Amino acid sequence: MRFHYQSHYHQPLKGEAIAGLFLLLFPVLLPCLFTPFTYASPSTFSEWNVIKPRHLSLLRSALEGKSSNGEQSDLWTPLADQGWRPCLESVNTPSLPQNSEGYLQVFLDGGLNQQRMGICDAVAVAKILNATLVIPYLEVNPVWQDSSSFMDIYDVDHFINVLKDDVSIVKELPDEFSWSTREYYATAIRATRIKRAPVHASANWYLENVLPVLQSYGIAAISPFSHRLSFDNLPSEIQQLRCKVNFKALVFVPHIRALGDAIVHRLRYPPGETEALSSDYLRVTTDQNDKQRPQKFVVLHLRFDKDMAAHSACDFGGGKAEKLALAKYRQTIWGGRVLNSQFTDEELRSQGRCPLTPEEIGLLLAALGFDNSTRLYLASHKVYGGEARISTLRELFPLMENKKSLASSEERARIKGKASLLAAVDYYVGMHSDIFVSASPGNMHNALVGHRTFENMKTIRPNMALLGQLFLDKNITWLEFRQAVAEGHQNRQGQLKLRKPKQSIYTYPAPDCMCRA
Repeated sequence: MRFHYQSHYHQPLKGEAIAGLFLLLFPVLLPCLFTPFTYASPSTFSEWNVIKPRHLSLLRSALEGKSSNGEQSDLWTPLADQGWRPCLESVNTPSLPQNSEGYLQVFLDGGLNQQRMGICDAVAVAKILNATLVIPYLEVNPVWQDSSSFMDIYDVDHFINVLKDDVSIVKELPDEFSWSTREYYATAIRATRIKRAPVHASANWYLENVLPVLQSYGIAAISPFSHRLSFDNLPSEIQQLRCKVNFKALVFVPHIRALGDAIVHRLRYPPGETEALSSDYLRVTTDQNDKQRPQKFVVLHLRFDKDMAAHSACDFGGGKAEKLALAKYRQTIWGGRVLNSQFTDEELRSQGRCPLTPEEIGLLLAALGFDNSTRLYLASHKVYGGEARISTLRELFPLMENKKSLASSEERARIKGKASLLAAVDYYVGMHSDIFVSASPGNMHNALVGHRTFENMKTIRPNMALLGQLFLDKNITWLEFRQAVAEGHQNRQGQLKLRKPKQSIYTYPAPDCMCRA
């Protein structure tokens, strides 16, 4: 290209100007040619198209409306005592045997919260087998490309100490087993690797299939491991151990907790607002010192990343460009395993199978009674469509914050570009919020719903099927929408639900890990 343009330097100035203008506009006209072809790269749609609101009438009404003080008061009221309490210590917990059967390795894929559940299951399997657990190996997620290790995320000494009476745990293998690495199992079939562990395997399956390997070789490596232990028909002490790991042993490393505490403090005590608001509302006097009253805030997990959007096969208003971009992404990430849905977009929405867009979750919050004075913390990785997608949500909730707005680049340096550490900070802040809302079901949703249930904290779970049907009705009024939303979410604000067969113990910790008060 360079030689071509140099060979025409003698053309009239007008021609050069046109050619120069074309060069400047070429990336704009065909941006896909200048977009990196990586898993994390944004689509042409998300970079160059501005999405118009899909529910303009509802949005206008929500922006004009005001919530009553009564609504606000009810929203922020903590959950009443539901008659259950955490119960993790079994009266008949078997003591830790003096001799272990061997070393157990597990290799965990998925994101932070999928791996978290796998860690809990790994401890339980080690207990079942009387094995010494090696700190689990976290695989690099193909979507987020994060290579953070267990020790980068969790306080490993705390983990080992809390579980020392339940399971023997080591940070690394002794020298005699140093050959048992991820690379070793990737190159060939190995006798010490268990690859065929079924999803939701029983305790007996491990005793019959893994224990002999431990006894023969002194070590067994299970890969893949996610979701490889049943939620049913296990001894009560094993169930309680899983919850003990999840709710007590897994604590984030100090620098994540410190950053989380700083963010929570800045949400509770926003700087520079003392003078702007009335002193009667913000201040109380204690020992002649004025202290700002802590403010309440909501954590919103906006699960609307490209991965989620593509997997759902729903239409999000981006037209043909969006559909092509998501179809290409589906093929790149999942090959032929995730195809376009056999259902129409209307059918998917009416069944509650489409993730809520930022605009739709904003309308839900507004219909529940939250208004433009609500402090909202946005917990999310990368929102598909970028700021263009978030703009309507920000218009409804101008006091919306995130990690970037509440922490300096220096404070965020240790978590920058690391999806698991970013998610860990959001998880921590989510556990310290007055209310948690997840826009769509997923591992983060399940983990925080379960953890907040365990601690009896308010959590709003969107009624996806109801909302899908309401948003399909283009003639619905704001009053009708608000009434339907209020009625459909009366019992979806953290009320304890007992776990049913096959349901996750991490989402529904009662009755396995909680006792009646």
